[in-house]
Amino acid sequence: MAYECEGSGKSSWPELVGTEGQAAAAIIEKENPSVNAVVVLEGTPVTQEIDCTRVRVWVNERGIVISVPVIR
Repeated sequence: MAYECEGSGKSSWPELVGTEGQAAAAIIEKENPSVNAVVVLEGTPVTQEIDCTRVRVWVNERGIVISVPVIR
């Protein structure tokens, strides 16, 4: 739930769905320098804890963003 990370700047990037993952990560880090954007391949197991400094950028096998990147 992103509400636990209020006050940390921009927290979601719906406009990046359909873009190239590495480029999306760079945009996210530029728009909110408080976060680290991590590109993750669809289906990769990840931990579930909330981290207000992390944005996972989920991509498909072609490296295209498939869901809205959000701080989690």
